[in-house]
Amino acid sequence: MASLGLGFFVAAVVSAAALMAPPAVAQLRPYYYSSICPNLEVIVRSSVQQSMAQSPISAPAALRLFFHDCAVRGCDASIMIVNSNGDDEWRNPDNQSLKPEGFQVILNAKAAVDSDPQCQYKVSCADIMALAARESIVQSGGPFYEVELGRYDGRLSTKASVVLPHANFTLDQLNAFFSGLGFSQSEMIALSGGHTLGAADCPFFQYRIGTDPTMDPNFASQLNSTCRSNPTSGFAFLDSSPVTFDNTFYRNLQAGKGLLGSDQVLYSDVRSRGTVNYYATNQGAFFGDFVAAMTKLGRVGVKTAATGEIRRDCRFPN
Repeated sequence: MASLGLGFFVAAVVSAAALMAPPAVAQLRPYYYSSICPNLEVIVRSSVQQSMAQSPISAPAALRLFFHDCAVRGCDASIMIVNSNGDDEWRNPDNQSLKPEGFQVILNAKAAVDSDPQCQYKVSCADIMALAARESIVQSGGPFYEVELGRYDGRLSTKASVVLPHANFTLDQLNAFFSGLGFSQSEMIALSGGHTLGAADCPFFQYRIGTDPTMDPNFASQLNSTCRSNPTSGFAFLDSSPVTFDNTFYRNLQAGKGLLGSDQVLYSDVRSRGTVNYYATNQGAFFGDFVAAMTKLGRVGVKTAATGEIRRDCRFPN
């Protein structure tokens, strides 16, 4: 997910071995909280539904937040930490595009979970983020899937640890980054389909207008009008059905209407075009591969009781 879910460079191609700690992954399983907090999924589902009713930005913002968290220190909710000295992940320039609504989705869900006496302070922020991401997808019309749970929250968050994909990445740069997380090219393309939800601000794509031959001229004209009148606050949707989780994203790429350069390159580069075409014509295949990719993403850098904690407040280590 770019600026809105992507934003990085190959500098810290974090070693997959370091992020995929096998003992930690082994603890993950659906229904991890069945005897600890039996109503967990119902509580989170209801809370996310309320957040989405308050703001259409909530779903894409929560989904993006999950990627930005997992891709940096692993899925440990470190993106949520607020350090008094200002040295935390969310204040890194690559995370400045994350919307407040996404953080609020998690804080609301955490408050709802902890309001249940049986669940209070027993469910990690990292697991709530994973469930909120799933609910954002499902409640936007996307596929349901069982979420593996059992993560612990990290205690550290620093600006310097943030290395994410940028909106102008080439296919080689995308592959280099995602391979560091253990993803193949096809898995990366499936995960990129999360850009079927939400929008991007003008600074992330304005440089392409009139200079990128892969952009449809009419689409470029529309974007130019939008950004010329609102150069700093203007935005455009990542695909033409921005509140519905579907495969329109890939069909837009076929038409030269990918908003971000790092998205459009998936079609313009012949090495990845076939996968885009496949998902553009087979939504079921996209859904299945996206679910598999999200599940795999959720296993990155998982913390155990020995390396993490259950944060009482998602914004601060205990």
